Amino acid sequence: MATDHIRYDVLARDALRGVLRKVLTDAAAHGLPGEHHFFITFVSKAEGVKLSSRLLAQYPEEMTIILQHQFWDLTVLEDRFEVGLSFGGIPERLIVPFSAIKSFLDPSVKFGLQFDTSDVAEVAPENLPAAPAPSAVAVQTPGAESAESTEEPETPTKGGAEVVRLDRFRKK
Repeated sequence: MATDHIRYDVLARDALRGVLRKVLTDAAAHGLPGEHHFFITFVSKAEGVKLSSRLLAQYPEEMTIILQHQFWDLTVLEDRFEVGLSFGGIPERLIVPFSAIKSFLDPSVKFGLQFDTSDVAEVAPENLPAAPAPSAVAVQTPGAESAESTEEPETPTKGGAEVVRLDRFRKK
């Protein structure tokens, strides 16, 4: 078999990560349209991932987050995204490099991507700083008032987002 000097696998992976980056950038700028929501699974100890020690202890291998109603401060950069979520009523700031993402799913339109993370470097837990919990800001949805409003931003509800283990829904 011939050697692949072009590395089509890497080119395809990077292109698909570009799709993910574009979708998250649009969601950060305009909110989630319609019924769209995202399930994002990532390697918890991958280089560049920043989680609190509490979340890392709870999800030592991988973690799946759902971006739907209760998230804030979604910021998308070239190599990562950052988002505020509430876990058990405690606001957290997560930083996730695109290289750490294992899968992306938008179940509203049955669209999903899977990424090979076997080449992702893991860092020792003691090198992972806890992400500080920022003040919460409500996500602006299409048709909502502009950011020039003088009202205080909404904070997440005390209940926060529910963390659901997706293993029970996977086909065996």
